[in-house]
Amino acid sequence: MVTTQGGWRMARSTTAVPDRATADAPAAEGAEQQFLRLMSHEMRTPLNGVIGMLGLLQRTRLDGAQRAYAEAARSSAEHLLGLVNDLLDYARLEADRLEFDAASVDIETLVRGVAELLSPKAHDKGLEIAWSVAPEAVDVMADEGRLRQVLFNLAGNAVKFTETGGVRITVERSGGSLKRPKLAFIVDDTGPGVPVEARGRIFEEFGHVDSSDASRFGGAGLGLAVVRKLAHAMGGTVSVGDRPDGPGARFRFEAVFPAVKGAPERSLSLAGQTVAVVSPDPFVRAAAAAQIEASGGVVSAKAPVILIDHAARPAGLSLVPRPLDARAIVLLKPSERDLIARYRSAGFHGYLIKPLRRASVAERVLAASGAQQAMQPGPPPPPPEDDRVALTRFSGIRVLLVEDNPVGALLAATLLRREGCAVETAASGHEALDALKRARYDLVFMDMRMPGMDGPSAARAIRARGDETPIVALTANAFAEDRRACLEAGMDDHLVKPLELDALRASLARWTKSADRAKVAVA
Repeated sequence: MVTTQGGWRMARSTTAVPDRATADAPAAEGAEQQFLRLMSHEMRTPLNGVIGMLGLLQRTRLDGAQRAYAEAARSSAEHLLGLVNDLLDYARLEADRLEFDAASVDIETLVRGVAELLSPKAHDKGLEIAWSVAPEAVDVMADEGRLRQVLFNLAGNAVKFTETGGVRITVERSGGSLKRPKLAFIVDDTGPGVPVEARGRIFEEFGHVDSSDASRFGGAGLGLAVVRKLAHAMGGTVSVGDRPDGPGARFRFEAVFPAVKGAPERSLSLAGQTVAVVSPDPFVRAAAAAQIEASGGVVSAKAPVILIDHAARPAGLSLVPRPLDARAIVLLKPSERDLIARYRSAGFHGYLIKPLRRASVAERVLAASGAQQAMQPGPPPPPPEDDRVALTRFSGIRVLLVEDNPVGALLAATLLRREGCAVETAASGHEALDALKRARYDLVFMDMRMPGMDGPSAARAIRARGDETPIVALTANAFAEDRRACLEAGMDDHLVKPLELDALRASLARWTKSADRAKVAVA
Protein backbone atom coordinates (compact mmCIF):
# COMPACT_ATOMS: atom_id res chain seq x y z
CA MET A 1 0.00 0.00 0.00
CA VAL A 2 1.33 3.43 -0.85
CA THR A 3 0.21 6.86 0.24
CA THR A 4 -0.46 9.56 -2.33
CA GLN A 5 -1.32 13.22 -2.03
CA GLY A 6 -4.97 12.57 -2.87
CA GLY A 7 -5.44 9.56 -0.60
CA TRP A 8 -4.21 5.97 -0.80
CA ARG A 9 -4.21 3.14 -3.27
CA MET A 10 -3.05 -0.44 -3.54
CA ALA A 11 0.60 -0.62 -4.60
CA ARG A 12 1.33 -1.75 -8.17
CA SER A 13 4.63 -2.56 -9.82
CA THR A 14 5.70 0.01 -12.42
CA THR A 15 9.33 -1.08 -12.91
CA ALA A 16 8.90 -4.46 -14.59
CA VAL A 17 9.59 -5.08 -18.26
CA PRO A 18 6.51 -3.87 -20.21
CA ASP A 19 5.71 -7.22 -21.86
CA ARG A 20 6.04 -9.11 -18.61
CA ALA A 21 4.05 -6.44 -16.75
CA THR A 22 1.27 -6.84 -19.28
CA ALA A 23 1.35 -10.61 -18.96
CA ASP A 24 1.43 -10.52 -15.17
CA ALA A 25 -1.29 -7.85 -14.80
CA PRO A 26 -4.26 -10.27 -14.63
CA ALA A 27 -2.50 -12.40 -12.02
CA ALA A 28 -1.54 -9.32 -9.98
CA GLU A 29 -5.07 -7.97 -10.13
CA GLY A 30 -6.39 -11.41 -9.17
CA ALA A 31 -4.08 -11.54 -6.15
CA GLU A 32 -5.12 -8.00 -5.21
CA GLN A 33 -8.78 -8.94 -5.45
CA GLN A 34 -8.19 -12.06 -3.34
CA PHE A 35 -6.41 -9.94 -0.76
CA LEU A 36 -9.40 -7.59 -0.54
CA ARG A 37 -11.78 -10.53 -0.10
CA LEU A 38 -9.59 -12.02 2.61
CA MET A 39 -9.30 -8.72 4.43
CA SER A 40 -13.04 -8.17 4.17
CA HIS A 41 -13.73 -11.51 5.82
CA GLU A 42 -10.92 -11.46 8.38
CA MET A 43 -11.62 -7.90 9.56
CA ARG A 44 -15.40 -8.02 9.50
CA THR A 45 -15.81 -11.42 11.22
CA PRO A 46 -14.42 -10.45 14.66
CA LEU A 47 -16.08 -7.03 14.45
CA ASN A 48 -19.41 -8.68 13.72
CA GLY A 49 -18.91 -10.89 16.75
CA VAL A 50 -18.16 -7.89 18.98
CA ILE A 51 -21.19 -5.93 17.72
CA GLY A 52 -23.50 -8.93 17.98
CA MET A 53 -22.46 -9.92 21.48
CA LEU A 54 -22.74 -6.32 22.69
CA GLY A 55 -26.26 -6.33 21.26
CA LEU A 56 -27.08 -9.42 23.30
CA LEU A 57 -25.55 -7.79 26.38
CA GLN A 58 -27.75 -4.73 25.91
CA ARG A 59 -30.83 -6.96 26.06
CA THR A 60 -29.93 -8.17 29.57
CA ARG A 61 -30.53 -6.42 32.87
CA LEU A 62 -27.98 -3.63 33.17
CA ASP A 63 -27.81 -0.63 35.45
CA GLY A 64 -27.51 2.84 33.96
CA ALA A 65 -23.73 2.99 33.94
CA GLN A 66 -23.35 -0.51 32.47
CA ARG A 67 -25.84 0.27 29.71
CA ALA A 68 -23.97 3.48 28.85
CA TYR A 69 -20.68 1.56 28.66
CA ALA A 70 -22.22 -1.12 26.42
CA GLU A 71 -23.77 1.49 24.12
CA ALA A 72 -20.45 3.34 23.85
CA ALA A 73 -18.59 0.13 23.06
CA ARG A 74 -21.12 -0.87 20.39
CA SER A 75 -21.06 2.61 18.86
CA SER A 76 -17.26 2.45 18.63
CA ALA A 77 -17.37 -1.03 17.05
CA GLU A 78 -19.97 0.08 14.50
CA HIS A 79 -17.82 3.11 13.69
CA LEU A 80 -14.83 0.84 13.09
CA LEU A 81 -16.92 -1.51 10.92
CA GLY A 82 -18.11 1.44 8.84
CA LEU A 83 -14.51 2.57 8.41
CA VAL A 84 -13.46 -0.93 7.30
CA ASN A 85 -16.29 -1.01 4.75
CA ASP A 86 -15.36 2.42 3.37
CA LEU A 87 -11.69 1.48 3.09
CA LEU A 88 -12.49 -1.76 1.28
CA ASP A 89 -14.89 -0.03 -1.09
CA TYR A 90 -12.36 2.66 -1.87
CA ALA A 91 -9.52 0.17 -2.34
CA ARG A 92 -11.57 -1.75 -4.91
CA LEU A 93 -12.39 1.44 -6.78
CA GLU A 94 -8.74 2.48 -6.79
CA ALA A 95 -7.79 -0.97 -8.05
CA ASP A 96 -10.19 -0.52 -10.99
CA ARG A 97 -11.87 -3.81 -10.15
CA LEU A 98 -15.40 -2.45 -10.29
CA GLU A 99 -17.87 -4.54 -12.28
CA PHE A 100 -21.42 -3.54 -13.17
CA ASP A 101 -24.15 -6.10 -13.76
CA ALA A 102 -27.15 -4.44 -15.36
CA ALA A 103 -30.57 -5.85 -14.49
CA SER A 104 -34.08 -4.51 -14.12
CA VAL A 105 -34.29 -2.19 -11.10
CA ASP A 106 -37.61 -1.40 -9.42
CA ILE A 107 -36.88 2.21 -8.42
CA GLU A 108 -39.63 2.38 -5.77
CA THR A 109 -38.46 -0.82 -4.09
CA LEU A 110 -34.86 0.42 -4.14
CA VAL A 111 -35.63 3.80 -2.56
CA ARG A 112 -38.07 2.34 -0.05
CA GLY A 113 -35.46 -0.20 1.06
CA VAL A 114 -32.82 2.48 1.66
CA ALA A 115 -35.25 4.67 3.62
CA GLU A 116 -36.44 1.79 5.80
CA LEU A 117 -32.90 0.60 6.42
CA LEU A 118 -31.92 4.05 7.68
CA SER A 119 -35.16 4.73 9.57
CA PRO A 120 -34.12 3.16 12.92
CA LYS A 121 -31.03 5.36 13.11
CA ALA A 122 -33.00 8.43 12.02
CA HIS A 123 -35.83 7.79 14.48
CA ASP A 124 -33.35 7.16 17.31
CA LYS A 125 -32.02 10.70 16.66
CA GLY A 126 -35.54 12.12 16.67
CA LEU A 127 -35.46 12.68 12.89
CA GLU A 128 -38.06 11.93 10.26
CA ILE A 129 -37.10 10.12 7.05
CA ALA A 130 -39.39 10.05 4.03
CA TRP A 131 -39.24 9.08 0.36
CA SER A 132 -41.16 9.37 -2.89
CA VAL A 133 -40.68 8.47 -6.55
CA ALA A 134 -42.22 10.58 -9.31
CA PRO A 135 -44.52 8.68 -11.73
CA GLU A 136 -42.29 9.58 -14.69
CA ALA A 137 -39.22 8.07 -12.96
CA VAL A 138 -39.54 4.69 -14.67
CA ASP A 139 -37.80 1.44 -13.81
CA VAL A 140 -34.39 1.15 -15.48
CA MET A 141 -31.60 -1.27 -16.29
CA ALA A 142 -28.73 -0.73 -13.84
CA ASP A 143 -26.55 -2.40 -11.25
CA GLU A 144 -28.94 -2.34 -8.31
CA GLY A 145 -26.23 -2.95 -5.73
CA ARG A 146 -24.13 -0.01 -6.91
CA LEU A 147 -27.16 2.24 -7.19
CA ARG A 148 -28.20 1.29 -3.66
CA GLN A 149 -24.68 2.04 -2.40
CA VAL A 150 -24.75 5.55 -3.86
CA LEU A 151 -28.17 6.29 -2.40
CA PHE A 152 -27.39 4.70 0.97
CA ASN A 153 -24.14 6.67 1.33
CA LEU A 154 -25.82 9.97 0.44
CA ALA A 155 -28.85 9.41 2.70
CA GLY A 156 -26.73 7.93 5.50
CA ASN A 157 -24.47 10.97 5.37
CA ALA A 158 -27.54 13.21 5.65
CA VAL A 159 -28.81 11.31 8.71
CA LYS A 160 -25.37 11.50 10.33
CA PHE A 161 -25.03 15.28 10.01
CA THR A 162 -28.64 16.26 10.72
CA GLU A 163 -29.52 16.91 14.36
CA THR A 164 -33.12 18.13 14.08
CA GLY A 165 -35.78 17.88 11.38
CA GLY A 166 -35.33 15.11 8.87
CA VAL A 167 -34.15 13.63 5.58
CA ARG A 168 -36.08 13.12 2.36
CA ILE A 169 -35.16 10.92 -0.62
CA THR A 170 -36.82 11.64 -3.96
CA VAL A 171 -36.35 10.37 -7.49
CA GLU A 172 -37.34 12.49 -10.48
CA ARG A 173 -36.91 12.32 -14.21
CA SER A 174 -34.59 15.12 -15.34
CA GLY A 175 -34.29 14.56 -19.06
CA GLY A 176 -33.03 11.94 -21.46
CA SER A 177 -35.17 10.10 -23.98
CA LEU A 178 -37.98 7.57 -23.82
CA LYS A 179 -35.55 4.69 -24.21
CA ARG A 180 -32.76 6.25 -22.11
CA PRO A 181 -34.23 8.47 -19.38
CA LYS A 182 -32.05 10.57 -17.11
CA LEU A 183 -32.98 10.07 -13.46
CA ALA A 184 -32.13 12.40 -10.57
CA PHE A 185 -31.75 10.84 -7.12
CA ILE A 186 -32.12 13.69 -4.61
CA VAL A 187 -31.40 13.67 -0.87
CA ASP A 188 -32.55 16.71 1.11
CA ASP A 189 -31.81 17.31 4.79
CA THR A 190 -32.37 19.97 7.44
CA GLY A 191 -28.78 19.85 8.67
CA PRO A 192 -26.21 22.64 8.77
CA GLY A 193 -25.72 22.63 5.01
CA VAL A 194 -22.39 22.68 3.15
CA PRO A 195 -20.54 25.99 2.69
CA VAL A 196 -19.73 26.88 -0.92
CA GLU A 197 -15.99 26.66 -0.30
CA ALA A 198 -16.30 23.07 1.00
CA ARG A 199 -18.56 21.63 -1.72
CA GLY A 200 -15.74 20.30 -3.85
CA ARG A 201 -13.64 19.13 -0.93
CA ILE A 202 -16.23 16.82 0.63
CA PHE A 203 -16.15 14.51 -2.43
CA GLU A 204 -12.39 14.07 -2.08
CA GLU A 205 -10.67 11.33 -0.11
CA PHE A 206 -10.71 12.09 3.63
CA GLY A 207 -12.59 15.31 2.87
CA HIS A 208 -14.73 17.03 5.54
CA VAL A 209 -16.55 20.34 5.74
CA ASP A 210 -14.16 21.26 8.53
CA SER A 211 -11.40 19.46 10.42
CA SER A 212 -13.57 18.78 13.48
CA ASP A 213 -16.12 16.67 11.57
CA ALA A 214 -14.08 13.47 11.73
CA SER A 215 -13.97 13.53 15.53
CA ARG A 216 -17.51 14.87 16.02
CA PHE A 217 -19.33 12.52 13.65
CA GLY A 218 -16.93 9.64 13.03
CA GLY A 219 -15.73 8.36 9.69
CA ALA A 220 -12.71 8.88 7.51
CA GLY A 221 -14.45 10.98 4.89
CA LEU A 222 -14.42 8.18 2.31
CA GLY A 223 -18.16 7.64 1.87
CA LEU A 224 -18.73 10.58 -0.47
CA ALA A 225 -15.48 9.85 -2.33
CA VAL A 226 -16.86 6.38 -3.04
CA VAL A 227 -20.13 7.98 -4.22
CA ARG A 228 -18.26 10.25 -6.64
CA LYS A 229 -16.28 7.38 -8.13
CA LEU A 230 -19.39 5.20 -8.50
CA ALA A 231 -21.31 8.09 -10.06
CA HIS A 232 -18.56 8.69 -12.61
CA ALA A 233 -18.31 4.95 -13.35
CA MET A 234 -22.04 4.99 -14.17
CA GLY A 235 -21.57 7.98 -16.48
CA GLY A 236 -23.30 10.29 -14.03
CA THR A 237 -22.60 13.29 -11.83
CA VAL A 238 -23.00 14.04 -8.14
CA SER A 239 -23.27 17.51 -6.63
CA VAL A 240 -24.28 19.34 -3.47
CA GLY A 241 -26.02 22.67 -2.93
CA ASP A 242 -28.45 24.43 -0.64
CA ARG A 243 -31.88 22.92 -0.12
CA PRO A 244 -34.21 25.16 -2.19
CA ASP A 245 -37.09 25.37 0.30
CA GLY A 246 -35.33 25.83 3.60
CA PRO A 247 -32.10 25.42 5.54
CA GLY A 248 -30.02 22.32 4.88
CA ALA A 249 -28.25 20.59 2.03
CA ARG A 250 -29.37 18.93 -1.20
CA PHE A 251 -27.26 16.14 -2.67
CA ARG A 252 -28.08 15.17 -6.25
CA PHE A 253 -26.94 12.18 -8.30
CA GLU A 254 -27.92 12.14 -11.98
CA ALA A 255 -27.29 9.53 -14.66
CA VAL A 256 -28.82 8.17 -17.86
CA PHE A 257 -30.05 4.58 -17.79
CA PRO A 258 -31.75 2.32 -20.33
CA ALA A 259 -35.47 2.02 -19.58
CA VAL A 260 -36.87 -1.42 -18.82
CA LYS A 261 -38.77 -2.63 -21.87
CA GLY A 262 -42.38 -3.54 -21.23
CA ALA A 263 -42.29 -2.58 -17.54
CA PRO A 264 -45.82 -2.36 -16.10
CA GLU A 265 -47.06 1.10 -15.22
CA ARG A 266 -47.44 1.89 -11.55
CA SER A 267 -50.95 1.58 -10.16
CA LEU A 268 -53.21 4.65 -10.14
CA SER A 269 -55.59 3.10 -7.61
CA LEU A 270 -56.35 6.45 -5.92
CA ALA A 271 -57.82 8.02 -9.07
CA GLY A 272 -60.87 10.03 -8.00
CA GLN A 273 -59.81 10.10 -4.32
CA THR A 274 -59.09 13.31 -2.40
CA VAL A 275 -56.88 13.10 0.68
CA ALA A 276 -55.65 15.62 3.25
CA VAL A 277 -52.28 15.36 5.00
CA VAL A 278 -51.48 16.84 8.43
CA SER A 279 -47.96 16.65 9.85
CA PRO A 280 -45.65 19.15 11.57
CA ASP A 281 -42.77 17.84 9.44
CA PRO A 282 -42.50 19.29 5.90
CA PHE A 283 -40.74 16.20 4.56
CA VAL A 284 -43.47 13.86 5.81
CA ARG A 285 -46.14 16.14 4.31
CA ALA A 286 -44.37 16.48 0.98
CA ALA A 287 -43.56 12.77 0.63
CA ALA A 288 -47.12 11.72 1.57
CA ALA A 289 -48.58 14.17 -0.93
CA ALA A 290 -46.20 12.96 -3.65
CA GLN A 291 -47.13 9.32 -3.00
CA ILE A 292 -50.86 10.10 -3.10
CA GLU A 293 -50.46 11.98 -6.38
CA ALA A 294 -48.26 9.21 -7.83
CA SER A 295 -51.18 6.83 -7.15
CA GLY A 296 -53.58 9.12 -9.03
CA GLY A 297 -55.09 10.89 -6.00
CA VAL A 298 -55.51 14.58 -5.23
CA VAL A 299 -54.22 16.31 -2.09
CA SER A 300 -56.40 19.01 -0.56
CA ALA A 301 -56.73 20.75 2.80
CA LYS A 302 -60.35 19.52 3.05
CA ALA A 303 -60.98 15.90 2.14
CA PRO A 304 -63.11 12.91 3.21
CA VAL A 305 -59.96 11.00 4.25
CA ILE A 306 -57.15 12.60 6.24
CA LEU A 307 -53.68 11.32 7.14
CA ILE A 308 -52.71 12.71 10.54
CA ASP A 309 -49.23 12.38 12.00
CA HIS A 310 -49.10 11.30 15.64
CA ALA A 311 -46.40 13.96 15.98
CA ALA A 312 -49.11 16.60 15.32
CA ARG A 313 -50.81 15.99 18.69
CA PRO A 314 -51.13 19.07 20.91
CA ALA A 315 -48.84 19.40 23.91
CA GLY A 316 -50.09 17.46 26.89
CA LEU A 317 -52.16 14.96 24.87
CA SER A 318 -51.13 11.33 24.35
CA LEU A 319 -53.13 10.99 21.12
CA VAL A 320 -53.89 13.35 18.26
CA PRO A 321 -57.62 14.26 18.33
CA ARG A 322 -59.77 12.55 15.71
CA PRO A 323 -61.36 14.99 13.23
CA LEU A 324 -65.15 14.88 13.27
CA ASP A 325 -65.67 15.68 9.58
CA ALA A 326 -63.33 13.10 7.97
CA ARG A 327 -62.16 9.52 8.25
CA ALA A 328 -58.71 9.61 9.82
CA ILE A 329 -55.61 7.46 9.41
CA VAL A 330 -52.82 8.02 11.92
CA LEU A 331 -49.12 8.04 10.96
CA LEU A 332 -46.84 6.28 13.44
CA LYS A 333 -43.19 5.32 13.81
CA PRO A 334 -42.50 1.58 14.31
CA SER A 335 -41.65 2.27 17.97
CA GLU A 336 -45.16 3.69 18.45
CA ARG A 337 -46.88 0.41 17.54
CA ASP A 338 -48.41 0.16 21.02
CA LEU A 339 -50.67 3.10 20.15
CA ILE A 340 -52.44 1.30 17.29
CA ALA A 341 -55.11 -0.26 19.53
CA ARG A 342 -55.73 3.04 21.31
CA TYR A 343 -56.20 4.90 18.03
CA ARG A 344 -58.59 2.24 16.80
CA SER A 345 -60.60 2.59 20.00
CA ALA A 346 -60.64 6.37 19.46
CA GLY A 347 -62.38 5.89 16.12
CA PHE A 348 -59.48 6.13 13.66
CA HIS A 349 -59.95 4.12 10.46
CA GLY A 350 -56.41 2.76 10.29
CA TYR A 351 -52.73 3.47 10.69
CA LEU A 352 -49.65 3.85 8.49
CA ILE A 353 -46.06 3.26 9.54
CA LYS A 354 -43.36 5.81 8.71
CA PRO A 355 -41.51 6.00 6.41
CA LEU A 356 -44.70 5.63 4.37
CA ARG A 357 -45.04 3.10 1.57
CA ARG A 358 -46.99 4.24 -1.49
CA ALA A 359 -48.85 0.94 -1.86
CA SER A 360 -49.84 0.96 1.81
CA VAL A 361 -51.02 4.57 1.60
CA ALA A 362 -53.31 3.70 -1.33
CA GLU A 363 -54.58 0.57 0.40
CA ARG A 364 -55.44 2.33 3.65
CA VAL A 365 -57.04 5.32 1.94
CA LEU A 366 -59.27 3.08 -0.17
CA ALA A 367 -60.27 1.05 2.89
CA ALA A 368 -61.05 4.18 4.91
CA SER A 369 -63.05 5.79 2.10
CA GLY A 370 -65.15 2.68 1.57
CA ALA A 371 -64.06 2.42 -2.07
CA GLN A 372 -62.52 -1.01 -1.51
CA GLN A 373 -65.80 -2.91 -1.23
CA ALA A 374 -65.78 -6.69 -1.30
CA MET A 375 -67.78 -8.51 -3.94
CA GLN A 376 -69.26 -10.81 -1.29
CA PRO A 377 -71.91 -9.69 1.20
CA GLY A 378 -70.64 -8.25 4.47
CA PRO A 379 -67.95 -5.74 5.38
CA PRO A 380 -64.69 -5.64 3.39
CA PRO A 381 -61.69 -7.36 4.97
CA PRO A 382 -59.33 -5.01 6.83
CA PRO A 383 -55.99 -4.19 5.19
CA PRO A 384 -53.17 -6.49 6.31
CA GLU A 385 -50.99 -5.45 9.23
CA ASP A 386 -47.79 -3.63 8.31
CA ASP A 387 -44.94 -6.15 8.56
CA ARG A 388 -42.89 -3.58 10.52
CA VAL A 389 -45.30 -3.80 13.48
CA ALA A 390 -46.93 -7.22 13.14
CA LEU A 391 -45.34 -9.42 15.80
CA THR A 392 -44.66 -12.93 14.51
CA ARG A 393 -43.93 -15.90 16.72
CA PHE A 394 -41.71 -18.72 15.47
CA SER A 395 -42.27 -21.29 18.20
CA GLY A 396 -41.48 -24.78 16.94
CA ILE A 397 -39.69 -23.67 13.77
CA ARG A 398 -36.79 -26.08 13.19
CA VAL A 399 -33.63 -24.31 12.07
CA LEU A 400 -30.26 -25.74 11.03
CA LEU A 401 -27.52 -23.17 11.72
CA VAL A 402 -24.29 -23.85 9.81
CA GLU A 403 -21.51 -21.63 11.18
CA ASP A 404 -17.86 -22.48 11.88
CA ASN A 405 -17.09 -19.42 14.00
CA PRO A 406 -17.99 -20.16 17.65
CA VAL A 407 -18.87 -16.54 18.46
CA GLY A 408 -21.00 -16.20 15.34
CA ALA A 409 -22.73 -19.49 16.10
CA LEU A 410 -23.46 -18.47 19.69
CA LEU A 411 -24.88 -15.12 18.59
CA ALA A 412 -27.13 -16.52 15.84
CA ALA A 413 -28.31 -19.47 17.93
CA THR A 414 -29.16 -17.20 20.85
CA LEU A 415 -31.17 -14.81 18.68
CA LEU A 416 -33.02 -17.69 17.00
CA ARG A 417 -33.84 -19.44 20.28
CA ARG A 418 -35.16 -16.18 21.74
CA GLU A 419 -37.59 -16.14 18.81
CA GLY A 420 -38.80 -19.60 19.80
CA CYS A 421 -36.92 -21.60 17.17
CA ALA A 422 -35.54 -25.08 17.78
CA VAL A 423 -31.90 -24.77 16.65
CA GLU A 424 -29.41 -27.45 15.67
CA THR A 425 -25.88 -26.37 14.78
CA ALA A 426 -23.29 -27.63 12.31
CA ALA A 427 -19.73 -26.36 11.98
CA SER A 428 -19.06 -27.23 8.33
CA GLY A 429 -20.71 -27.98 5.02
CA HIS A 430 -20.15 -31.71 5.50
CA GLU A 431 -21.84 -31.61 8.91
CA ALA A 432 -24.77 -29.75 7.34
CA LEU A 433 -25.20 -32.48 4.70
CA ASP A 434 -25.17 -35.14 7.39
CA ALA A 435 -27.71 -33.23 9.49
CA LEU A 436 -30.08 -32.87 6.52
CA LYS A 437 -29.87 -36.63 5.96
CA ARG A 438 -30.96 -37.30 9.54
CA ALA A 439 -33.75 -34.77 9.95
CA ARG A 440 -36.00 -32.25 8.23
CA TYR A 441 -35.73 -28.52 8.89
CA ASP A 442 -37.95 -25.57 8.09
CA LEU A 443 -34.99 -23.32 7.31
CA VAL A 444 -31.19 -23.43 6.98
CA PHE A 445 -28.94 -20.47 7.85
CA MET A 446 -25.52 -21.13 6.32
CA ASP A 447 -22.24 -19.23 6.58
CA MET A 448 -20.62 -18.56 3.22
CA ARG A 449 -16.98 -19.13 4.18
CA MET A 450 -16.09 -22.29 6.07
CA PRO A 451 -13.05 -24.60 6.00
CA GLY A 452 -13.41 -27.70 3.85
CA MET A 453 -16.79 -27.47 2.14
CA ASP A 454 -17.91 -23.84 2.06
CA GLY A 455 -21.48 -22.56 1.99
CA PRO A 456 -22.01 -22.40 -1.79
CA SER A 457 -20.57 -25.91 -2.27
CA ALA A 458 -22.83 -27.28 0.47
CA ALA A 459 -25.85 -25.54 -1.07
CA ARG A 460 -25.13 -27.06 -4.48
CA ALA A 461 -24.81 -30.51 -2.91
CA ILE A 462 -28.11 -30.06 -1.04
CA ARG A 463 -29.92 -28.96 -4.20
CA ALA A 464 -28.39 -31.84 -6.17
CA ARG A 465 -30.21 -34.22 -3.81
CA GLY A 466 -33.50 -32.58 -4.67
CA ASP A 467 -33.79 -31.00 -1.21
CA GLU A 468 -35.72 -27.71 -1.50
CA THR A 469 -35.36 -26.57 2.13
CA PRO A 470 -34.94 -22.77 2.09
CA ILE A 471 -31.30 -21.75 2.59
CA VAL A 472 -30.34 -18.26 3.73
CA ALA A 473 -26.66 -17.32 3.43
CA LEU A 474 -24.90 -15.57 6.30
CA THR A 475 -22.12 -13.42 4.92
CA ALA A 476 -19.61 -11.05 6.49
CA ASN A 477 -18.60 -9.83 3.05
CA ALA A 478 -19.65 -6.49 1.67
CA PHE A 479 -19.10 -7.46 -1.98
CA ALA A 480 -22.10 -7.75 -4.30
CA GLU A 481 -20.54 -10.64 -6.23
CA ASP A 482 -20.32 -12.69 -3.01
CA ARG A 483 -24.03 -12.22 -2.42
CA ARG A 484 -24.70 -13.09 -6.05
CA ALA A 485 -22.59 -16.24 -5.72
CA CYS A 486 -24.76 -17.54 -2.88
CA LEU A 487 -27.91 -17.16 -4.97
CA GLU A 488 -26.33 -18.79 -8.01
CA ALA A 489 -25.33 -21.74 -5.80
CA GLY A 490 -29.00 -22.42 -5.05
CA MET A 491 -29.44 -20.43 -1.85
CA ASP A 492 -32.63 -18.41 -1.57
CA ASP A 493 -31.59 -15.25 0.27
CA HIS A 494 -28.78 -13.71 2.28
CA LEU A 495 -28.28 -11.84 5.53
CA VAL A 496 -25.28 -9.60 6.17
CA LYS A 497 -23.49 -9.87 9.49
CA PRO A 498 -23.69 -8.57 12.14
CA LEU A 499 -27.16 -10.06 12.37
CA GLU A 500 -29.84 -7.52 13.20
CA LEU A 501 -32.91 -8.82 15.03
CA ASP A 502 -35.40 -7.13 12.70
CA ALA A 503 -33.68 -8.56 9.60
CA LEU A 504 -33.55 -12.01 11.18
CA ARG A 505 -37.26 -11.88 12.03
CA ALA A 506 -38.12 -10.76 8.51
CA SER A 507 -36.12 -13.66 7.08
CA LEU A 508 -37.82 -16.15 9.40
CA ALA A 509 -41.24 -14.78 8.49
CA ARG A 510 -40.52 -14.88 4.77
CA TRP A 511 -39.01 -18.35 4.52
CA THR A 512 -41.20 -20.22 7.00
CA LYS A 513 -44.43 -19.11 5.32
CA SER A 514 -44.67 -21.08 2.08
CA ALA A 515 -47.15 -18.63 0.51
CA ASP A 516 -44.65 -15.78 0.81
CA ARG A 517 -41.59 -17.57 -0.54
CA ALA A 518 -39.97 -16.01 -3.59
CA LYS A 519 -36.26 -16.28 -4.23
CA VAL A 520 -34.61 -12.87 -4.20
CA ALA A 521 -33.36 -11.57 -7.53
CA VAL A 522 -29.67 -11.63 -8.31
CA ALA A 523 -28.66 -7.94 -8.17
